[in-house]
Formats: sequence, structure tokens, C-alpha cells
Amino acid sequence: MVMVNVERLKKEFARQAGIASPSFREGEISRYLVERFRSLGMSVVMDDAGSAIGSESGNIIARLPASGKDCEPLLLSAHMDTVVPADGVRPVLVDGIFRSAGDTVLGADDKAGLAEIVEALEIVKEQGVPHGIIEVVVTVCEEKGLLGAKHLDYSKVVSRRGLALDTSGTDRVINTAPAANKMRFVITGRESHAGIDPEKGVSAIVAAATGIAAMRLGRIDYETTANIGTIQGGSATNIIPRQVVLEGEARSHDPAKLQTQTEHMLACLRDAAQASARSIGGEQVSVSVETQVVSDYPCMAVSPDADILQLVERAARQLDRVVALCDGGGGSDANIFNAHGIETVIIGTGMTDVHTVAESVHVADMVRVTELLVEIIRLA
Repeated sequence: MVMVNVERLKKEFARQAGIASPSFREGEISRYLVERFRSLGMSVVMDDAGSAIGSESGNIIARLPASGKDCEPLLLSAHMDTVVPADGVRPVLVDGIFRSAGDTVLGADDKAGLAEIVEALEIVKEQGVPHGIIEVVVTVCEEKGLLGAKHLDYSKVVSRRGLALDTSGTDRVINTAPAANKMRFVITGRESHAGIDPEKGVSAIVAAATGIAAMRLGRIDYETTANIGTIQGGSATNIIPRQVVLEGEARSHDPAKLQTQTEHMLACLRDAAQASARSIGGEQVSVSVETQVVSDYPCMAVSPDADILQLVERAARQLDRVVALCDGGGGSDANIFNAHGIETVIIGTGMTDVHTVAESVHVADMVRVTELLVEIIRLA
């Protein structure tokens, strides 16, 4: 039976959460984790991702040798960065729940996952749980577009199956997640004085608004979403605006639907630009649209019959539990790992209200996740 050292787990989470580690400023938490993993008898290396993306740290790859069993390695993953506000974070434990004491996030996203991994390894070590090679990958800048995972040195990773501890809830497994395209549009018209000669201008804002109004946005269908998230443009209320910059995204579990939605959004703006063109003083004035579409991350689709999911379900049954198989709505490091041939699913860590100052995590939930993690390692 798995026996979690609850006091040790609480101390571990409080120690990690008390270190401010917003994206690109992961130096202190990285140094702590390197020493923590070494204290568990793990070999630790760091890749050069930090230099590539401008972070204080690279990704950490820690490895625990097998305890005699010759079996397939298992990857455990979490990210060390948090969103802001993070400076001055102080975790407080009241009635079994960790929250932030001030106007900062708690950092349970993703330090709950990190603390659960550390406690599981402590248990494996002190209780002599048999295991194969265990690799722990801790990424930087996950919150800034999965940058750490995108720049991970995969030549240093031997596992072909893994678990990413990075979602809310417990006894919950995500095996699918959408692909996403990021879009940037620069709409350019002609400026003029809005009070003296507005007839000489063509408003970029009007063209942009017309294009946005024609778009299908929000929930498109059960697999697809789209959004225009930022609008920047204009210089003064008395000037017909020459230029507007829009930023948006589309996501879908179906690559064909993602392509269709992306092309639809581009076409709406181009049609609006064409409709805005007119003759001014005998000159044909048109509105231009420059577009940039970047693939942000690929789809993740792990079969329900995959070995890693069967492993999680067997471990849950050993604990008299049932895990819920869920579709994800966002991207995570697991999307990138799967694209590199590491079959990875995401399991819940108990964190709640993430990316807000109301973020929290129950100690009992962290205990529950740790128990499941140890059983997975045992069965792996």
C-alpha cells in the first residue's frame, strides 16, 4: 500500500511555491530542483533551451536508474514556470488548502505536479518500489507558448511513453488536445483629418471591424474554436486611422477543420478590405491586409488503447478508483512530446482556479495524485 508522507509533501510544495518563477525567470527554482533531484540519487542534466529562448534556465532532464527490472522507461513531466503576478508569492495553508497570501498566483500550476513527482520518487526510494528507468523532464516557459518543450534537446530523452502532470482535478486523464494556429493581421488604409476631410481617408478600423463581424468566432463546433484576442490601431480621435493590427487564433482537434477555419478568418478580412476600396480624387484607394499564420502546436491524440493509458487505468484499479478519460481544450507540453514520438497523456494534479490570484490546491488531492503516481511507477 502506498504511504504518502503528508508533512513532507506539504513542505515540498510550500518550498517550491514560495519561489517566484515567472516565465523566463526560472533560475532560482531551477537551481533548487537540480539539487532536489540529485538528493534522490538521480543524474541531472540541463539543455541549452534557456539560451535559445532567453530564459534564466534550460530544461531539466533528471534520470533515476532502474532498480533491476529491464523494462521500458517512463517519463514524468511538469513545468517550472508560472504566470504573473508572481513576485512576492507566499503560500499559506489553511484547513488543508494551499492559497496565496497576497495578490499573486499561488503557482500550483505547475508546482503541485512537481511536488507530487518529488514525493512519489521519495516513496519509491524509501519503500523499495521496483521500477524501470524513470525520467523527469521539467520545462521552462511553458506558459509562453510551450517554448521549453519546443526547444527541448530530445536526444537526451530515452522514454517513449510519459505522463505530464499539468491539469486540474484528480483521477482525470486527458488523451486528446487540439492543434492551434496563431494569426496576425496588419490592415492598412489611408489616414486623413476626421473633421476637415474624412472623405479623403479609408479607415483601417472600419475594414477590420467589418471583417471581424463576418467571422465565425467562439465555439465553432465540438472540436473547433476561434478568437480575435487583441486589436491595436489608430493614433487620435480626429484622424481616420491608417493601420490596425489584429491578433487571433484558431484551434481544432481536426487538422482539416483548423485549416478551414483559418482560411475563413483570412478571407473575411480580405473581403472586407476589398469592399472598403473606393475612388478618392480620381485615384483608386484600396485597403491592404498582411497576414501571418504560425502553427503554435500540433494535435495530440493518444488512443484509448495505448499502453500508457492502459497503465494509468490498471494503476487506478489497484487503488479501487476509476479515472475519467477527457478531451483537452488547450495546448500543453504533451502536444509537443507526442509530436516527437513520446506517447504522453496529461493527468490532473488537483490545482484549481489557475492563472488567477484565487488559485489553490487541496493537500488531500495532492496526496491522491501521488498515490496514483507511485502505483503507475510500480506497474510500469
